[in-house]
Amino acid sequence: MKQDMTKGNIFPILLKFMLPLFIGNVFQQLYNMADSIIVGQFVGTNALAAVGSTGTIMFLMQGFATGMTAGFAVLTAQRCGAKDEEGIRISVANGMILTLITGACLMVVFLITLPAILRLMNTPAEIMRDARTYITIICGGLIATMYYNLFSAFLQSVGNSRTPLFLLVFAAILNVFLDLFFIINLKMGVAGAALATILSQGVSAALCFIYIFKNVRELVPLRRHWRLTGWASKIQLKMGLPMALQSAITASGTMIMQAAVNKFGANAVAAFTAAGKVGGILMQGPFSMGQTMASYCGQNYGSTDLPRIKKGVQTALLMMTVYSILCTFLAPALMPLAAKLFFPAGSDMKELLGYANVYIGISRWLYIPLSCIFIFRSSMQGCSYALLPTASGIIEFFTRLIVAGISITTHSYFLAVACDPAAWLTAGIFNIFAFFYVERDLRKKFGEKQPDAGTQTA
Repeated sequence: MKQDMTKGNIFPILLKFMLPLFIGNVFQQLYNMADSIIVGQFVGTNALAAVGSTGTIMFLMQGFATGMTAGFAVLTAQRCGAKDEEGIRISVANGMILTLITGACLMVVFLITLPAILRLMNTPAEIMRDARTYITIICGGLIATMYYNLFSAFLQSVGNSRTPLFLLVFAAILNVFLDLFFIINLKMGVAGAALATILSQGVSAALCFIYIFKNVRELVPLRRHWRLTGWASKIQLKMGLPMALQSAITASGTMIMQAAVNKFGANAVAAFTAAGKVGGILMQGPFSMGQTMASYCGQNYGSTDLPRIKKGVQTALLMMTVYSILCTFLAPALMPLAAKLFFPAGSDMKELLGYANVYIGISRWLYIPLSCIFIFRSSMQGCSYALLPTASGIIEFFTRLIVAGISITTHSYFLAVACDPAAWLTAGIFNIFAFFYVERDLRKKFGEKQPDAGTQTA
C-alpha cells in the first residue's frame, strides 16, 4: 500500500507508518534473540558468550549493509515525492545493481578480515572457535541480508511499511523453528543458529521481491532500466556510501566497547549480551521513528515543503520523548525476566544479573538523546545531507574509544558498559545543532514555503 506523506495530518501519518516498522523491528530483534536464547539454553553459557561476542561484528556488517541500501532508497523516496515514476524505476534498477556489486565486495573483505577482528576484540580463548564459526556463516549470507533491506527500503520509500512487517514476522517464526531444528535435532551448535538466521533472511528477501513484482508495479523497472545510470549512481553512492560509513563507524565504536567488556571474561560477556538484547528491543522505538523520518523527509524534500519537514521533526521528537520516558522505567523490570530466558538452570544468576544490571542502569537514562540521534540523523539523510550524519558517527566512535580506553586502563566494568550511553549523549547534542544548520541551508536552497493545511496540523 502506497502512502503519500506530503499532505494530511502529520501525527497519524507518522504513527501509522512507524507502528508496522516498530513491530517488525521488534520481531527482527526477537529472531536475533532466538539465536542467543536457544544457544544459551541448549548449548551453554560459553556458546551464548560466543554468539554475543560477535554481535558488534554482526552490527558492523549489517550496519554497513543497511546504511548502504537505505542510502540507495533515499532517491526513490525523493522521486516518489516529486511524482516522477520514471525516476522511481531508474532508482530501483540502479540500486539493485549497486547492491550486488557492493555486497559481493563487502562479503569478501569481511571473510578475509574476520579472524584478525576477533583477536583485536580480545575474544576469550574458550569461546574463540564458536565465535569464528558463527560470524563466518553470518558473513556468507550478507548479500541476502542486503537485498532484504533494499527491498524493504524501497517499499518504505513509497509509504508502504506494512509488508516489511509481515515478512519480518514470518522470518522471525521461521528462524525460531530452524534454530530448534538445527541446534536440538541436528546438534549443530552455534553453526546451526547462524545458518537459521541467514536462511530466514534469504527467504524474506525472496518473498519481498515477489511481492513488489506482483503488487507494486511502480517499483518494477522495465527492460530499458536494467543498467547503471550515471546520474542515479552518483546520487545513490553520494547517499549510500556516507550512510554506510556512518553505520560502520558507529559499529566500530561498539566493537571497541565489546573489546573492553571481553576483558572481564565469559560470564560478563554473556550477561552484557542479555542486557544488550533487552536494550535493543526498547531502542526499536527511536530506530523505527528514524526509518519513518527518512521516508517522510525524503518525500517532503521532493515536494520542497520545508515547513512540513520541520513540523514532522517536532512531532517525532515529542512522540519519542514520551516513549523514552516509559522505557526508562520499563527497562529494569525486564532484566530479571530476560535472565531466565537466556541463562540455563544452574547458572550463577547473582553474578550474571549483577553484570547485566550495570549496563541497563546506566543506559536507560539516555534514551532521549538516543532518540535525537535517530530522528535528526534520518531526517538529514532524507533531505540528501550525508556528511553531517557521518560526522555524528565519528563523534560516537571517539566517545566510545575514549571511555573504553579509560575502562581498559582502570579495569572498570562500569566504564566499559558506559561507552554506549556516553556516545548517545555526545552525538545526540551534535545532531540537534546539525539539524539547525540543515534547516537554514534548506531555507536558502528552495526558500520558505507557506504552510498548507496539512503542515499546520500535527
